Amino acid sequence: MGQIRILSDSVELFRDRKEAGRILAGALEDFKGQGTVILGIPRGGVVVAEEASELLNTEFDIIFSRKISAPDNPELAIGAINEGGKVFLDAYFVSRIAVSEDYIKAEVKRQAEEIARRSILFRRIIPKVSLEAKTVIIVDDGLATGSTMQASLYAVRQEKPARLIAACPVASSDAVEKVRNYCDEVICLKVPEFFSAVGQFYKNFNQTTDEDVVAILKGRR
Repeated sequence: MGQIRILSDSVELFRDRKEAGRILAGALEDFKGQGTVILGIPRGGVVVAEEASELLNTEFDIIFSRKISAPDNPELAIGAINEGGKVFLDAYFVSRIAVSEDYIKAEVKRQAEEIARRSILFRRIIPKVSLEAKTVIIVDDGLATGSTMQASLYAVRQEKPARLIAACPVASSDAVEKVRNYCDEVICLKVPEFFSAVGQFYKNFNQTTDEDVVAILKGRR
């Protein structure tokens, strides 16, 4: 079970994902340099991750995982799937809202197809970085349920990194407890007492597009 490093329970807003990435970089100073790889979860997490990676002079890459959304509520994750096809379901939410097995199968298929589409699009620009024996930090713009981070951490662990860290600007306390079981350390700038959605902690939380991610990857290439 990983350690947890929380810097604040403040509800002060981040201006945008870039600012969040710059502030997060300050909390990751110990990992500065080329022995570290920072991975962003598309799409919003890529903006935060790239900003931190640039400031810390680390290798940079992306990691594919997708949330499995609840019926009639696309913002609520009842689980997640990673690029390898490993599915994680949140038993609490699945039971609480009585999600059918047929719905889950269809949603898993849809999200797997979206991962495949993004992989083809983004890997044309940036080749995958080797993670074996490196310090790997997975970054997202925030953790509500923690499911996509959980799926990402599991996938990266299979590549045998020397150290595996989950990092984000803001998270719910439940999400932090979930993901700590899959990494060596969780580093989070804020874990507010009252958490509804990631977007409530940003002044500007506009959707990050495929085009935005492509531009970032081309800039790093």
